[in-house]
Amino acid sequence: MKTEILKLLRSTDGYVSGQQISEQLGVSRAAVWKTIRRLQDEGYQVEAVRNKGYHIVETPDVMTKEELDSLMKTRWAGRNILYYETTDSTNLRIRQAGDEGAPHGTLAVADRQTAGRGRRGRTWESPAGNSIYMSVLLRPDIAPNKASMLTIVMALSVAEGIGQWIPMIQIKWPNDIIVNGKKLVGILTEMSAQVDYINHVTVGVGINVNMTEFPEEIADTATSLRLECGHTGKRAPLIAAVMERLEENYEIFLKTEDLSGLMDRYSALLVNRDRDVRIIGEKETYQARAVGIDHTGELLVRREDGSMEKIYAGEVSVRGVYGYV
Repeated sequence: MKTEILKLLRSTDGYVSGQQISEQLGVSRAAVWKTIRRLQDEGYQVEAVRNKGYHIVETPDVMTKEELDSLMKTRWAGRNILYYETTDSTNLRIRQAGDEGAPHGTLAVADRQTAGRGRRGRTWESPAGNSIYMSVLLRPDIAPNKASMLTIVMALSVAEGIGQWIPMIQIKWPNDIIVNGKKLVGILTEMSAQVDYINHVTVGVGINVNMTEFPEEIADTATSLRLECGHTGKRAPLIAAVMERLEENYEIFLKTEDLSGLMDRYSALLVNRDRDVRIIGEKETYQARAVGIDHTGELLVRREDGSMEKIYAGEVSVRGVYGYV
């Protein structure tokens, strides 16, 4: 009932009477009043005026299943939410949910992680109340060798979702989200597949929202929305915005099973576009100029002799000539 009342309060500019809410939801006015009180206890500023009803004035940075459900406007992305106050890793929870038959688009969100996961098997503890830790379950009907492109789809979706709050968002190929030369978001994609078909894909996203300090080893390369904007951010609306962008971009991707419908928007956000980068491979290291991505997500670079080359994620390291990006 809390979710439905939040939706009603948000969909009305003025006041909603307790009678209207009770009739629409088929509950007693006493039950409505108790739910309003619980919302107020959680930090929601809900005005209650005699003979007028209830009006939501301000929403705090609340992370609950009800808050997330009340904000989702998608058809499938994030419509089935698994919420944890504390869990080991949202990627692990979504992988388990996928194995148990959870539907496409299922979203796991945690306020705190004890074993957050990154690339190359790195783990770390993710504190409560500061950031977004979420993973989404996808069941694409595509060949396994195309699944890596979903990382690009998610990177674009996250960048566009965050871009509604902060305009200077960029992407460091293939999937780091950058603001002012520092990392704001990390994305990890994992796949469960057979030889010729995908069981499911898990895409995990970590967004630094309200953090003001970072461990010494990443203090020079990491940032948060709070540090960049100068004020605290609300995590639930940001998650809902990313899910909206993911739903649209994923469906564009599926039409062609490649990135032809997304690569121009992605390339426009590429932090290294038209800049020199250092390509570090097993056999050689050289400098080239980044151009953008192609329809399969490879980075296109122009070598000093004018020739074009495709760079495959995972096979080389691409670094900015001047610092992190």
